[in-house]
Amino acid sequence: MKALLLENIHHLAETVFNNAGIEVEMRPGALAEDDLIEALDGVDLLGIRSTTQVTKRVLDASPHLSAIGCFCIGTNQVDLTAAVDLGIPVFNAPFSNTRSVVELVLAEIIVLARRLTEKDRQLHAGEWNKSAAGSHEIRGRKLGIVGYGNIGSQLSVVAEMLGMEVYFYDTDDKLALGNAKRCASLEELLDVAECVTLHVDGRAGNAGLFGAREFGRMRDRALFLNLSRGFLVDYEALATALESGHIAGAAVDVFPNEPKTRVGDFASPLQNLPNVILTPHVGGSTMEAQEDIGRFVAAKLRDYTHLGTTTLSVNAPELTLAFAPGHHRITYFHTNTPGVLASLNNILADHGANIDGQLLGTRGQIGYVVTDASMAMPQDVVAAIEALPETIRLRLIG
Repeated sequence: MKALLLENIHHLAETVFNNAGIEVEMRPGALAEDDLIEALDGVDLLGIRSTTQVTKRVLDASPHLSAIGCFCIGTNQVDLTAAVDLGIPVFNAPFSNTRSVVELVLAEIIVLARRLTEKDRQLHAGEWNKSAAGSHEIRGRKLGIVGYGNIGSQLSVVAEMLGMEVYFYDTDDKLALGNAKRCASLEELLDVAECVTLHVDGRAGNAGLFGAREFGRMRDRALFLNLSRGFLVDYEALATALESGHIAGAAVDVFPNEPKTRVGDFASPLQNLPNVILTPHVGGSTMEAQEDIGRFVAAKLRDYTHLGTTTLSVNAPELTLAFAPGHHRITYFHTNTPGVLASLNNILADHGANIDGQLLGTRGQIGYVVTDASMAMPQDVVAAIEALPETIRLRLIG
């Protein structure tokens, strides 16, 4: 087994793989489509962060690839449907960097409210401006959180501990934590919040969520933060709102087009504007978070490779079945049509295989079966299962 890890994934992931007998190749940056296809020759496991794009073309050209790990929260950089259609589960780290993002959001809110970006630049230029004009505490301020998932809900709790009054909006029915108040619409949140921060997922329907209309609806001299996805926001409209003074400050960590390497070209209409913090997609980039992500996602890929478990996969049916020593396991991705399980079991029965344990899960048009037997599977059994018209991918473990 071989794993390819891109984009400076924490070395703990390499340790997890090596301890499991998996060969590892690590590369520091992201790869473009053609380079990625070339690099995946003979690779079973791929680990990426947020920049590398795993397209259908990449997947179709990589027959050895059996699983993908996104060592981050987001998975929109992978064609999830194309992956599962080929029997390739995708895993991510939905919880590991939550605290890191929350702390950065709060730090930036304080910096923007105190206008420390301008004080810093002035003093570097030799200007001693000790005025309190435009500087505010965040205690008692109204924070509007758009997206109340893992990050948004934890931000809600910590912000309230700092004395902020929290409002949130989410398309799903989420339980309010602490004294947070749920808004029935985005417009309702924009009408009340003095600071708005985005924490929604990367689904295509969220593209263009924030533009000139939303910025115009925000309260005068409000603050705006986006540490979620670059394609959510019209940054030209944000720049206009900042230049007019309607928006008092902004912090942005994500951009529609992010360089694939450290020396890549970067340009944004928000550059060189006062009271604007720009960071290179580092919301979850703390040593603590990256170490935990490296361990967590690598362990998911290892367990899938050695056990066939798909717990917390973002695109495949989630199955966990204990694996007893001495057994032989078949993992089987197939199209979700009636009778497939019966066909599989008939083949096993016809060849005298006694089933000791079996678990089936489905997700949309895809089914996944894990079967344990006390005998090794002869090649004719494997060939018969692979010949079923519903077969997507078959693996033998043990």
